[in-house]
Amino acid sequence: MQTISPAFSCDLKSVIQPNLTAKNARFSHVNGKRVSVRCGYRSESFSFPNGVGSSRADWQSSCAILASKVVSAENSSSIADQVAVVNGHSNNGSVDLSIVPSKNGKPGLVQPLTITDLSPAPSHGSTLRVAYQGVPGAYSEAAAGKAYPNSEAIPCDQFDVAFQAVELWIADRAVLPVENSLGGSIHRNYDLLLRHRLHIVGEVQIPVHHCLLALPGVRTDCITRVISHPQALAQTEGSLNKLTPKAAIEAFHDTAAAAEYIAANDLHDTAAVASARAAELYGLNILADGIQDDAGNVTRFLMLARDPIIPRTDRPFKTSIVFAAQEHKGTSVLFKVLSAFAFRNISLTKIESRPHHNCPVRVVGDENVGTSKHFEYTFYVDFEASMAEARAQNALSEVQEYTSFLRVLGSYPMDMTPWSTLPPPSQEDV
Repeated sequence: MQTISPAFSCDLKSVIQPNLTAKNARFSHVNGKRVSVRCGYRSESFSFPNGVGSSRADWQSSCAILASKVVSAENSSSIADQVAVVNGHSNNGSVDLSIVPSKNGKPGLVQPLTITDLSPAPSHGSTLRVAYQGVPGAYSEAAAGKAYPNSEAIPCDQFDVAFQAVELWIADRAVLPVENSLGGSIHRNYDLLLRHRLHIVGEVQIPVHHCLLALPGVRTDCITRVISHPQALAQTEGSLNKLTPKAAIEAFHDTAAAAEYIAANDLHDTAAVASARAAELYGLNILADGIQDDAGNVTRFLMLARDPIIPRTDRPFKTSIVFAAQEHKGTSVLFKVLSAFAFRNISLTKIESRPHHNCPVRVVGDENVGTSKHFEYTFYVDFEASMAEARAQNALSEVQEYTSFLRVLGSYPMDMTPWSTLPPPSQEDV
């Protein structure tokens, strides 16, 4: 059976405004014009070998990407050309990720990377640079630290900025959330996984331990407003109704950024739902600790890199794929796809459907009887098997018979580390 591998091309076009000052960049992420990313594919044929090769090149060429009947791509530009377009010039530049001064003259925190900061990366040393979405104190920062200890964390203001930071060699890895045990999937990151060409190289799970934070001296009965990320507010709804029954609940784009906003604007009537580390970083007091309504509140993060890792069989592995059904077959194909895994005793851990961006709606019927509109979907599936196993390769070979597009997002070690719902130890306890 012949399979098709898409090679990726990405045309970046942007007109970048001058860099924002530290003060403006702190809370505003909309001053710079957005980068337009256009993705395409060109087809190259390959076939599965009898076994996975021992080198990264063998793995990439054999089973890193699967696809068929995809749209022909436009000519891909080199990374140097992309970087030059992003920066508006061809000279090598660097991103200023230095610590910015605060109001009192003391060093402040590293500001989030924005879309306007995507310029050529500075010379990399031995320290791994890991991009995450949010500001220091975010749960994503904790996930990045767990995934890559002793790494240099790079905060980004948006999910897609973290993706592009790795693609443009500003960061070596990205750690981004994909689902929460209570709030469900983060759909934006599923869409970005398909749009970008990064590979999943690992996963990490972080218990979420929410706290109610406010400025020093502020009492709970003085709170008239509570701000945080919508998922954090939903996960603490019961506790907030008891602690602050008269407070207005307002959504904010990030938990730690909500704490930072309160500290920067000296808001004595506002509280934030965030981590204990955010309270420490921004000088806030913890009014209530562990206010999540469910103790089993866990967020799963994916570790992304430019190159895939070589799959192995000496430890539990998980593989993530994305596929679309053949034209006019619709969701009836899903049963056949699932049967390919069930027949080989491969356990599925996740199924997620997203609108098919190329053809979200299909019209069927005729003029005499009438027509109906069927939604077309792209399916994301995680299963417990390594691509080094013959059963996984055979399953995907069968799945490809029913799909118009099939891509392996990554085959990576499962997170088997135990976790606790208790809060992490403070610096004084360490």
